[in-house]
Amino acid sequence: MPRQWRFAPHDRAVIAQLVREMSCSPLLAQVLASRGISSGLEGEQFLAARIGDLILPDLLPGAAEAADRIVAAFRAGRRITIYGDYDVDGVTATSLLWHCLKLAGAKVDYYIPSRLEEGYGLNLEAIRTLHAEDPERLVVTVDCGICSVDEAALAKALGLELIITDHHTLAATLPDAAANVHPRLPGTAYPFPELCGAGVAFKVAWAVCQRLGDGTKASPRMKDFLKFAVGLAALGTVADVVPLRGENRILVRYGLKSLQESTQPGLEFLKKIAGYDKQKSLSAEDIAFGLAPRINAAGRLGQARLAVELLTTDNRQRAAQLADYLDQLNKNRQTVERKMFRQAKELVEANPHWEEHPTLVVASEEFHPGVMGIVASRLVERFQKPSVMIALNRDTGLGQGSGRTFSDFDLHSGLHACSHLLEGFGGHRAAAGLRILIDRIDDFRVAFARHATKSRVDVGEMIEPELQIDAEVSLYDLTTQAVRELDQLGPFGAQHRRPIFSTAQVELAEAPGTMGGGDRHLSLKVRQGDKVLRCVAFGKGEWATDIAKENGPLSICFSAGINQFRGYENVELQLHDWKPAGAAVGAQVDVTSAV
Repeated sequence: MPRQWRFAPHDRAVIAQLVREMSCSPLLAQVLASRGISSGLEGEQFLAARIGDLILPDLLPGAAEAADRIVAAFRAGRRITIYGDYDVDGVTATSLLWHCLKLAGAKVDYYIPSRLEEGYGLNLEAIRTLHAEDPERLVVTVDCGICSVDEAALAKALGLELIITDHHTLAATLPDAAANVHPRLPGTAYPFPELCGAGVAFKVAWAVCQRLGDGTKASPRMKDFLKFAVGLAALGTVADVVPLRGENRILVRYGLKSLQESTQPGLEFLKKIAGYDKQKSLSAEDIAFGLAPRINAAGRLGQARLAVELLTTDNRQRAAQLADYLDQLNKNRQTVERKMFRQAKELVEANPHWEEHPTLVVASEEFHPGVMGIVASRLVERFQKPSVMIALNRDTGLGQGSGRTFSDFDLHSGLHACSHLLEGFGGHRAAAGLRILIDRIDDFRVAFARHATKSRVDVGEMIEPELQIDAEVSLYDLTTQAVRELDQLGPFGAQHRRPIFSTAQVELAEAPGTMGGGDRHLSLKVRQGDKVLRCVAFGKGEWATDIAKENGPLSICFSAGINQFRGYENVELQLHDWKPAGAAVGAQVDVTSAV
């Protein structure tokens, strides 16, 4: 589906005011204005994003009670078991809380369910096992459990104390746990409801540190821990693709510095094997594309405990071994992902009537359950519609599915509307999982599509894919200094994207080519006058042939960054879209008349 380029309206007077009051470049001022900032004071406050602006932990619903119970269990000498999810958010949340309690001297361990054998979240058998091993232990979930009503009921019946900390979408009934910690608990009004599991765990750990200190302030040793912990929280926040604004943006901004400076062996070797050990600083993109995939690979391929061990060990030799093994797992994951994506596209081609559906549901016995979320995201990019992948198990008669959304479609609500056809589901608006009987998949495909069609009628057409462009520039505007200044807006991520610019009348400086495994990515150089810049487009290797066919100049849409290589720094563009220079590019507002 072709994308429209929508240009942000600019008021030249506001831009001039921002330049004057903030002593910044017009490029930065245009971006700030496009994001709704109209005064220097407002702009300075946004750029500052101070750590002191984090909301105190006791204001997080349930956190105070949870911290009280954790400290009481620690002081009573009871074992505390952290029950985490197997993705990056769960792994980092588990590691964060483990470090906190270990440093305090608690008897602490962790339990990570196998993605392939136990599935997501709390399960009844795990509750029974944990109780049988130590009925006096305290179990604290991270990044899971808020929908585990039956599991909480079993724990209570057995006398097993259970604290749930989570951030996922709430069900109609809350679990009957000793404490539920969640930023959106009914009847509460936490100012920032978009924390991820690691963010919630950070707040609980902060509250524990306060109680182990003087009640309001942590001891110097625990303060040092919190500076380290914000790095783990940043890892989970970026990887879970929660909105990078408010508290999340603050956690990631300070967490990136913490990760860069960390001497924890696992993080050191993880950075080294990802090629970041020589960098002066880390970005959110470095987490998303380098660190997180290696941690995630362990959980996706059924070995998430190894990722927790990597982030908790103080043995350098073991950390080096684990980092190398996770790197190999990630390479295996990439191979499986490419194969599944090809198989999914073949299924779509074999069923052309699916093109009429506003959603996409593909199922196969060949799909690996651990990689479906990644491939579903690629299907969303490819087909521009909410997509669900289902791995079939003929022995059990069940399918395990993972979905990703597109545009403004609420995926969790879509699954809820089809819940009569499902054995179970969970997640949130953008990403969710499900279990379904194999013989109901065709009915689910139709029902899911009907719900999406009805949603269009109820709330208006699903938003046509657009590229929101902050400003139209020339390549000459993109100096190293100006692009570096834009980094003050970061860190960038979900719902706080890196600034997007466009420019017209660029020519190819050399023939476009491809790079990466399977020629997935595009590489080219463009020229405007005597200014030449390199462009890359991830996952868009197929553009190379189309661009090469164009004889005339192009209009391009891109983000700008600094590429660091062998001690040199150069401006590099990440290409988001392109068109022949004479083609219509969408709605543009004249900055001279915009208000």
